[in-house]
Amino acid sequence: MSKQSTPRPQVAPPRGWYGPAGGQVGHVDPPALWRATTVQACGLWPFAAGSGAPMTGVPLGQHLHTGATVCGDPISWFTRARYISNPSLFMLGMPGLGKSTLVNRMLIGMSATGITPLVLGDLKPDYADTVRALGGQVISIGRGVGGINVLDPGAMGEAAVRIGGERGRVLAAEAHGRVLNMVAALITIVRGRPMDDHEQSVLSACLHHLAERTKPGRAPLLPDLLKVLDEGPDRVRAVTLDRGNVARYQEAVDPLHRSLLGVLDGPLGDTFAAETSTRINPASPAVCVDISRIGEADTQLTAAAMLAAWSDGLGTVAAAHALADAGLAPQRWFFTVLDELWRPLRAASGIVERIDALTRLNRSLGLGDAKITHTLKDAEALGSEADRAKARGFVERAGMVVCAGLPRTEMKELGEIVGMSEREIELVSSWSSPPGWASTGGNEEPPGRGRFLIKVGGRPGIPIKVSITDTERALHNTNTRWSQAGPSLSKGA
Repeated sequence: MSKQSTPRPQVAPPRGWYGPAGGQVGHVDPPALWRATTVQACGLWPFAAGSGAPMTGVPLGQHLHTGATVCGDPISWFTRARYISNPSLFMLGMPGLGKSTLVNRMLIGMSATGITPLVLGDLKPDYADTVRALGGQVISIGRGVGGINVLDPGAMGEAAVRIGGERGRVLAAEAHGRVLNMVAALITIVRGRPMDDHEQSVLSACLHHLAERTKPGRAPLLPDLLKVLDEGPDRVRAVTLDRGNVARYQEAVDPLHRSLLGVLDGPLGDTFAAETSTRINPASPAVCVDISRIGEADTQLTAAAMLAAWSDGLGTVAAAHALADAGLAPQRWFFTVLDELWRPLRAASGIVERIDALTRLNRSLGLGDAKITHTLKDAEALGSEADRAKARGFVERAGMVVCAGLPRTEMKELGEIVGMSEREIELVSSWSSPPGWASTGGNEEPPGRGRFLIKVGGRPGIPIKVSITDTERALHNTNTRWSQAGPSLSKGA
């Protein structure tokens, strides 16, 4: 009797089963194996400088190499992720590559988390429409449009009255100091040089006298300051050391008097001589001080408007924190934006001082900031070496440095400050290339538009690609003038 044969198991052929739905599998040769020391083979290991994309903060775009979503903003990376030690951002890049578009996205995302964006001097404007869409406040400053009363203590004065007691007195003294510094800044712009020390003492005495004589609920004006100098009350005369001699008093205050007349009757008077047209509302979801009505050639008024907007805005931030500390208002965080940094930097040295102070103190102020310019060479046009050094310090102290397309020579200089590899320099430099010649006559985008490299300390850079939505595209168009109906630019003359 023969044994019953056991059926043999079916084994799939090396390339899979033949026939319909057989699913042939392509043969893959095993990779070659090599052995080497870490010194010899370190450049072959593709993940030596790689890491996962950060996911804390506002969604910014996709990682250029992995396609992963990259999130981030200075405040989230400072408070929650603790990637950076300073809630500030410095952005550089050639025009037209999307720098302000990326910052607009940050503003939208941070506003949704309860952070209040403050654009204290929108020069184009690039952010006014975004602030309106967020339900925020847009304040226009310019001749015949609106102004700021530099003698108005604003939100700080109101908060001092609400708080009262010793805390209120301290806040009122700080408000006095801010008003004094702002008037001194206007005089510096008109003169082209700083005030003398005894003139600041006279000015301080005049402001104290005005504060005591002005009715509650009303702020004094610059013409009121001139009247005090004319009258010469005892408090002011004592500071001039006139010793009862009218001629000595007039000799001491006449230069200050002439400068104040220059402010009132010169190019700044219409904007700063009357009451504040609209006060900043700290409870607003976002605030934009629009100074785009001021012409680019009017450097004095641009500098004065920027200084006044920053003084008023930072005073509002200080008042909001003081009210929160007293339990009279909720705690708020703020994020300021200074775009086209080169314009205010060249307008007056006082702005360099103010921005430098803000960069050093924003952690204690509960304040994040973004500064945007074209290249590091913008700082070289400043008047003094001290101002140039302070401007270069903005990059060194920034928690995040974001680069759009820049020429290779500029990237080499930037690499010495923030530490960039040769591959990163080549990548960002390639984004500065111009677009190709479109054979169809259509618009061809520059290769670097929407591409950025994010650098944080000594970490490897994160290259991202930003794709904007239709809503963002409608809110932010820096080529509005060229988009309107006009003569055809596509046809030769």
